[in-house]
Amino acid sequence: MNLLSRIKLGVAALRGERAPPRLEELLEARTRELSELSTHLQNFAEKERSELAHNLHDELGGLLTAAKMDLSWLQTRVDQPPIGARLTQLGEVLDQAMNVKRRVVEDLRPSLHDHIGLPTALRAHLESTCAKASLQCDLALSDELDALPKHTAIALYRVVQEGLTNIIRHAGAQRVRLEFSCDTTNYILKLSDDGRGFNLEDRKFRWSHGLTGMRQRVSALHGRFKLSSSPGRGTQIEVEVPRGKD
Repeated sequence: MNLLSRIKLGVAALRGERAPPRLEELLEARTRELSELSTHLQNFAEKERSELAHNLHDELGGLLTAAKMDLSWLQTRVDQPPIGARLTQLGEVLDQAMNVKRRVVEDLRPSLHDHIGLPTALRAHLESTCAKASLQCDLALSDELDALPKHTAIALYRVVQEGLTNIIRHAGAQRVRLEFSCDTTNYILKLSDDGRGFNLEDRKFRWSHGLTGMRQRVSALHGRFKLSSSPGRGTQIEVEVPRGKD
């Protein structure tokens, strides 16, 4: 259990014992400070990811592209089959390196947010990740949403990313469903699976770092995070975030 969760439980226990008001206020103030620190660290990490992705895209991408151009030049001037075969193999290696670079950059800072919007970014991520994990994927994503604030979009994307990672690692699921829509006041996101589920009273699962990180991201957007699960009945994460928050 992380420190923030322990403090919250301590506050609840002290309330049950009718702790002095001053002590309650002090613990709640420290809890708020830790929550604000967690949000700051998440925002800082996203900034660092973005800068690293930018550098990888520009510098490493430039080097790989230059290498491909030089290779193409050599291939047009070599008429010896053994050397030509080696150059072809080298070209395939460079293509693999460019694909790795592209995947790393995309994981660090999904570019789809800036170009075609969060719903399409979520669709691409779910379809690609589920295909690799041999999971069936059901999507119900609204394509008629206005452009989301950048902080909101990246936070919701990370929630889905972390949730899907947990499903693949722990759920033993065969099917995943993602819904994303909005009403007049909130963005609404639901991620569910048909896996083994777990007991919500088991703090080992309920307060895992992944779930705690998702809760904190949603809390930083003044939203609501709801986790539903039971053994043998799968798990559902439901998030509501006010529209217009950045």
